[in-house]
Amino acid sequence: MAAKGNKQNSKNTFNLELFFDMSPDLLCIAGYDGYFKRINPTVSKVLEYTNEELLAKPIHEFIYHEDKHLTAGHRENLLNDVPLLNFENRYVTKSGGIVWLHWTSMPIESEKVVFAIARNVTHKKRIEDDRNLLLTNLTELNNDLKQLAYMTSHDLRAPVSNLISVFSLLDVSKIEDQETLEFIEMMRTTTDSLKVTLNNFVDNLIEKNNLGVTVAEISFNECLTSALQPLQSLVKNSRAVLRVDFSAAEKVEFNKGYLESIFLNLISNSIKYSKPDSFPNISICTKRVNGRTRLIFSDGGMGFDMEKAKGKIFGFNQKFHEHTDSKGIGLYLVYNHVTSLGGQIAVESRINEGAKFTISFNG
Repeated sequence: MAAKGNKQNSKNTFNLELFFDMSPDLLCIAGYDGYFKRINPTVSKVLEYTNEELLAKPIHEFIYHEDKHLTAGHRENLLNDVPLLNFENRYVTKSGGIVWLHWTSMPIESEKVVFAIARNVTHKKRIEDDRNLLLTNLTELNNDLKQLAYMTSHDLRAPVSNLISVFSLLDVSKIEDQETLEFIEMMRTTTDSLKVTLNNFVDNLIEKNNLGVTVAEISFNECLTSALQPLQSLVKNSRAVLRVDFSAAEKVEFNKGYLESIFLNLISNSIKYSKPDSFPNISICTKRVNGRTRLIFSDGGMGFDMEKAKGKIFGFNQKFHEHTDSKGIGLYLVYNHVTSLGGQIAVESRINEGAKFTISFNG
């Protein structure tokens, strides 16, 4: 019976040795004196030293110099019988490379040794460094774009104010031609509207910079009216026909500046990309579906190929038609206005059959 028991113990020992030697993680036993007592082949493979070299020197000599002080503090805790969990530090390989190791270490006070397992997380750290660098670059770019937006909107207000002053000095009582009077009034109204738009834009930038966008119950009709003011001449000259029905939902919880921008960009796009042989025909209405308010905007314009435009429709600087005034920014702005406040936007379109945008508001 004793012989059988010894044979079984020998088999268990063999299995443990095999587990120790084949583990892809770094397994080691370290003494309280600061030296490795036993290591598995993975330790030598990762650090590029032989077993003899690793066992001959104190462990701290293999640690990256910037991490030695921190590691020493945690080692003191181990010597006081406190386990070490989820600790990361850097080691220097024989060729001079840096590897990051993630440690779990358990002290055995009675044996004056520490059983430790480490995982090589160098690749993960490099990915994190790349991500952090990308985030830093994106933050700098975002700040530069924000500064450009402030500067542009602020500087544009000066010439707009000058135009308003010109209109205030203009004596229209001496002008008898009714068509000229209408034209001047249209220009004055458009200029006033442009000033309001620029002021609202600056206010929205300030709100965003303060990490908040004002959301309130707003009227669809009032926002549409405001958006149409700077578009008066465009609508009139194009002979666009707008059919509007907000009876299903007259108001919505949203940002006023965002909704006006949505109307402005969708309407101007519909006029810009109307079919050459017909006047722009635009339909704007609201619906209530499953407790959510929807804004449905459709036109009978040129439309576009959904297969070719898939995944690009709301992208920055994406153009689907040749037009001298096309910048590829309008739909990008519309999408970001909607989604930044938790809404959704879907589009249906066919070439020469117009486009339909369905915006579902959050709440």
